[in-house]
Formats: sequence, structure tokens, C-alpha cells
Amino acid sequence: MAALYIDENFPFPATEELRRLGHDVVTIQESGHAGLALPDDAVLRVATRERRAVVTFNRRHFVRLHDQGASHAGIVVCSADGDFIRLATRIDAVIREYGHISGQLVRVNRPS
Repeated sequence: MAALYIDENFPFPATEELRRLGHDVVTIQESGHAGLALPDDAVLRVATRERRAVVTFNRRHFVRLHDQGASHAGIVVCSADGDFIRLATRIDAVIREYGHISGQLVRVNRPS
């Protein structure tokens, strides 16, 4: 399974479901970086230093960082979904499909 770093606005029930699905998950709150208004590039550096892929709803900024060639352990950008279990299940399925996500930009879209 993947080592993940969960961005600040990601729902806790989805985080817990990712853990239940076997992922090694650390939240920004657990790492002591919550509420510090870290810029996105700093969040990415923290995750990369910990060899964790960032999971975020902040698509625009993290896609831009990836496109600018930032080194990272993976970026998983998600569309918001009020069904947190379904969201976590979709993230899990995409990660399994990719296998190894280091350096990859992974998009997880809400079903239409």
C-alpha cells in the first residue's frame, strides 16, 4: 500500500477508511503542521521528505507544482465527494491501478 500525507482540508472519515484499506496515512495535523498556513510547496516538501504522497483537494496548485517539475513521492488530487467512504475507495482503487505513484500526478475524480 501507499504512504500518504493528508492535506489539511481532507475529511477525517475518508482518512480513516484509507487506513482501514491498508494505507500508511499521516495527516498534516498529526505531523504538527496544521494551522501554520504552510504554502503548498512547503506541504509538498514535508511529504516528500517523509516519502509520502500528498492527498489533497487543492488540484490547481498541486498540479502546477507537478507541472513545474517539483520532485515528490506522488500527488493525489481529488474532487470533493460527500460520500467519504466512496472517496477513499476510489483513491485506493486508483493507487492500486498505478502501483507505484512516486513522481506521479494521480487524479481521482468524482463519478458523474
